Amino acid sequence: MSRTDAPPLPEPLRVPVADSHTHLDMQDGTVEEGLARASAVNVTAVVQVGCDVKGSHWAAETAAAHPSVHASVALHPNEAPRIVHGDPEGSARQGAREPGGKAALDEALAEIDALAALAHVRGVGETGLDYFRTGPEGMAAQEESFRAHIEIAKRHGKALVIHDREAHADVLRILADAGAPERTVFHCYSGDAEMARICAAAGYFMSFAGNVTFKNAQPLRDALAVAPSELVLVETDAPFLTPAPYRGRPNAPYLIPVTLRAMAEVRGTDEDTLAAAVYDNTARAFDF
Repeated sequence: MSRTDAPPLPEPLRVPVADSHTHLDMQDGTVEEGLARASAVNVTAVVQVGCDVKGSHWAAETAAAHPSVHASVALHPNEAPRIVHGDPEGSARQGAREPGGKAALDEALAEIDALAALAHVRGVGETGLDYFRTGPEGMAAQEESFRAHIEIAKRHGKALVIHDREAHADVLRILADAGAPERTVFHCYSGDAEMARICAAAGYFMSFAGNVTFKNAQPLRDALAVAPSELVLVETDAPFLTPAPYRGRPNAPYLIPVTLRAMAEVRGTDEDTLAAAVYDNTARAFDF
């Protein structure tokens, strides 16, 4: 079996669950095929996340066409500096673009704002800060974009979906300073147990992805162990972060059971109880 082959379908969950963060537009096959595979293992809802204007339009259109898909729209943190002045490092997910200045960023944010008003758009994100791919020269544009997304989410009453990579302190600072929306989700939670307690105190949802199964991810498992059950979500971030033992192969929503079972083991609970809680939490977070 090649490492590039799709992993097999896991044993279906007995209780339905939702994938709180996926990128169907980056996965092989049609949307219908991806949703059918997910449904076959009892993953009955997905949140499709946009990373730029084009992808956000696609997310909104896909959610409008499929009842089990809920859209979240945004400019990815790495998109903002690239729009403003170009970013040679860029994001692994996005192609390079010519710099357009602050006016271009404002124009892109206005499109996200308009999409966020749509009823089938349930979230604003993924937004936040990414200090892994964007250097100091891009931080101001990232923060401006992040703050704008926070206001968009609050204006439309939508969940805020956070991308936080090597920027924990600044993300928490900006959320506290700007005033976080009522429903805030840390996508692909990457902090430790201490940060999980801070997030819990603020009422932020924490969404765990396949990397919680990686051998070197004990700090993530420690965070998962202390996160309140009413604030825990599960996601694929597919096609990225495929859980062990399939790491390195393509990820998709149908692999949620693999991650959820590993999470249940960490939390010392059974998969049915965790699946029920996660579905309820995801529905509350994204209001579906």
